[in-house]
Amino acid sequence: MTTYVLRRLLQWLPVLLVSSILVFAVVRSLPGDAADVIAGPDASEEVVAAVRRAYGLDQPLPVQYLAWLGQLLQGNLGKSYIYHLDVGTLILSRVPQSLLLAGMALLIAVAIGVPAGLVAGLRNGRWPDWMVSGGTAVAIALPDFWFGMLAILLFSVSLGWLPPGGFESLFDNPAGFYLSLVLPSATLALTGTAVLARFTRSAVIETLGEDFVRTARAKGLNPLRIIFRHILRNSLVPVITMMGILFGRMLGGAVVIESLFAWPGVGRLLVQSIINRDYGVVQGVLVLLVVFFLAINLIVDLLYAAVDPRIRYAIEDNK
Repeated sequence: MTTYVLRRLLQWLPVLLVSSILVFAVVRSLPGDAADVIAGPDASEEVVAAVRRAYGLDQPLPVQYLAWLGQLLQGNLGKSYIYHLDVGTLILSRVPQSLLLAGMALLIAVAIGVPAGLVAGLRNGRWPDWMVSGGTAVAIALPDFWFGMLAILLFSVSLGWLPPGGFESLFDNPAGFYLSLVLPSATLALTGTAVLARFTRSAVIETLGEDFVRTARAKGLNPLRIIFRHILRNSLVPVITMMGILFGRMLGGAVVIESLFAWPGVGRLLVQSIINRDYGVVQGVLVLLVVFFLAINLIVDLLYAAVDPRIRYAIEDNK
């Protein structure tokens, strides 16, 4: 297993190199000039030129990329033009809030989507299946930001039950912390819940037709044991794949949700940095997202081995 993990980590190197080139090219192709933002709206051409030289923005793009790549290889993401802080420190200060939001959204999606999909698969073609299928179709069709705005209008403006946005510290205001988490996490979980329900339903229907399920029923095993030990467990492999994909999607989708609910996470930092042409922060956030997605894929593969022994043996044979 250790050899397999090390081999996967080595495979990251070319992916990270190509990703760094793409990230740098995309960020530097954004309209506008960072020197104009740093110098201010009333700065003269001489001041803007001086700022451009001070930050190395007057160098050719290949030279700027190699300088940035050299910093990356040293574990240094550079400095923020706007915040005047290390990019790594700035991003890490926002990571807990983003992970909290995405983790809570994934928890909601799993808690609702997997049981709903299980029920729909076991009652295929009956009214529970119709209800789940209809509900998931509506949830997938609704844009997250539109659902979030409706939720704010209903639960914050009309009813006054929940705050419309912002973040409260757990230690300073525990009640406010949990209340501020409800709307953004539920909004972010909307599509993920529907997708997990559909994947679970399909996996359960497929597993129901397997020989081992018919054998377990023929032996007269407890129906609940058949459902949870045989059907659900063997249906989890594709569901785990989708959970990993969804978690990454929720972190990416949090860019919109964090801005909508004024949530102080990495997504909102990315939006603000794009507006301010803070190249170092934008590049640092995107590179870390690539690393995070690669790590999620590795974790999902290892979870496969924990759920399905056949995959574990295949990994061990490929050492």
